[in-house]
Amino acid sequence: MTSKVYFTDMQAKPQDSLLKKLDRLIRAAGIEDIDMEKKFVAIKIHFGEYGNLAFLRPNYVKVISDIVRSKGGIPFMVDCNTLYVGMRKNAVEHLQNAELNGFNSVTTGCQTIIGDGLKGTDDVELPVEGGVYTQTAKIGRAVADADMIITLNHFKCHELTGIGGALKNLGMGCASRRGKMELHTSGKPKVNTDKCKGCKRCMSVCAQDAISVSDKKAFIDQDKCAGCGRCIGMCPFDAIGAQFDEKMDIINKKIVEYSKAVIAGKPNFHISIVTDVSPYCDCHAENDMPIIPNLGFFASFDPVAIDRACTELSQEQPMIQGSRLDIACDHVKPDDIFAVTNPNTHWQSHFEHSKELGMGDGSYEMVKIK
Repeated sequence: MTSKVYFTDMQAKPQDSLLKKLDRLIRAAGIEDIDMEKKFVAIKIHFGEYGNLAFLRPNYVKVISDIVRSKGGIPFMVDCNTLYVGMRKNAVEHLQNAELNGFNSVTTGCQTIIGDGLKGTDDVELPVEGGVYTQTAKIGRAVADADMIITLNHFKCHELTGIGGALKNLGMGCASRRGKMELHTSGKPKVNTDKCKGCKRCMSVCAQDAISVSDKKAFIDQDKCAGCGRCIGMCPFDAIGAQFDEKMDIINKKIVEYSKAVIAGKPNFHISIVTDVSPYCDCHAENDMPIIPNLGFFASFDPVAIDRACTELSQEQPMIQGSRLDIACDHVKPDDIFAVTNPNTHWQSHFEHSKELGMGDGSYEMVKIK
């Protein structure tokens, strides 16, 4: 089947604005057709690591939350904790990070919930129908409990997945810490003995009795370890981490499987903004200059189709002089801007596996809105 993807550019004439254009776009795409009366509506957003300035502005969230409220819904912003060290590894710092980056109830019109709880351990296992690499997706409880999910995606490059859009925001972004562990790794957590203080807190959450402490240093028995990652969230010294050793193509395919589980049986709507297309994910505490000019807003009920539309239209854009892409290809426009920006990535595997899982290959009909 061919899905409709609605698009509008980022040109705003006097008496108009980008926020008004976004509002017109998502209404035309059918967001108001969804029954939201008394429903909890999760707006899945990436708040950006502190120091990064490429993340989406909170003003865009308010456009969405205002419509949700007008339809009787109860909107809230949500993201889940990260697996790596940063300002989003626990709910307290994650919320502080969101506020520092401008996300609060005034700027967005809704409250914020960290989906997998204080330490990233509050999750639900959702079945992955037809899953090849995962049988259950470990999803933040607040996401799983929501009646509907709207993704607001900053479409950009990504150092592991090639592209980051709706599927990345759904599959990776909604995963709890142990879910992210499953997505990123083929192995088990490891201990950095230089940071470990031997406090034994990790032992208290290990259901497999895989952790022992000797000479004030923790040790993880890889044979006993189940790879749940709960010890990562428990460690107050950031001494336990993932090995990040999964193959990039497999990560993409796991992301697709997690995405399928998140939206299964649940109304969902997707908005992607192709602006500040940076070489790396917004998880970085910095951002390089964009590789292409700002393109526009996209909206669809199909997360696969919207990702394909964003990818294909981005490929058609001119390079920005002096960007990482421009330098990497010696100022000659390549056929694949994402592969050149982050070599060894294979963004196509998103769509290959989506088709295999019955989610479609992303075929779309573009509908342009002024």
